[in-house]
Amino acid sequence: MDRKNILITNDDGYEAIGLKYLIDALKPLANITVVAPATNKSACSHSMTLTQPLRFKSVDDDFYKLEDGTPTDCVFLGLHNIYPQDQLPDLVISGINLGSNMGEDIIYSGTVAGATEAVLQGVPAISISQVMDENLKANINLWDFQLAVKTIQDIVTKIFQNRFPLDKRKILNINIPPCSIQQSLGIKITKAGYRIFGNDSHRYQDPKGNEFHWIGVHPLLWERSDDKICDFEAVANNYVSISPIKLDMTSYDDIENLNKWIG
Repeated sequence: MDRKNILITNDDGYEAIGLKYLIDALKPLANITVVAPATNKSACSHSMTLTQPLRFKSVDDDFYKLEDGTPTDCVFLGLHNIYPQDQLPDLVISGINLGSNMGEDIIYSGTVAGATEAVLQGVPAISISQVMDENLKANINLWDFQLAVKTIQDIVTKIFQNRFPLDKRKILNINIPPCSIQQSLGIKITKAGYRIFGNDSHRYQDPKGNEFHWIGVHPLLWERSDDKICDFEAVANNYVSISPIKLDMTSYDDIENLNKWIG
């Protein structure tokens, strides 16, 4: 059997520790090519650079950083400039993100955007994020990524042995709880929950008296529900959350009501 090929990207930048763990986790399973942003592009969503040229810079064998590029740029240009068009990779994986991508945060997420760009281009894709322990955010080098590593290895192996479990234009969005392998209770298939957003903006003045603003990170709060378990609840209970995410955002339930309203 021919060895499989995986394209990797992220939104934390090419030097991010999560990316290094992902590369090491997947090297035994497939041929790896990395195209990652040269700088941190967190919360850039699905932005694509149309106002300036972009340049690949080689970091190592089959490892490139894209100057001023977003995760969407990395995947789009990686697929169409590194791979022959009749030999696209078998899978695109975006991550391992430092921090969660659950609920409506997937709209902001550059990590999820890297995966969604892949499925727009016809390649199955996964986004994977490590929910962080607040006490360890100041020193990420102390973090244990082994649960994330085992999870992505198991999922990729299952895909290669069988098939990608979703139809076109759908991705797997994985969130890893902030616990050890021993503490994890397994995997739950979840829906994307409803995030509670606040106003975490801060106003300052520079030494010349000019006003500027800094947008902070909202606390990880969500609306509780009694129906299907959501990603927030799964992770809070030490489960790995895997959510099937589709790109079709049409509100089908509202089409009939909207026809009545407009008519």
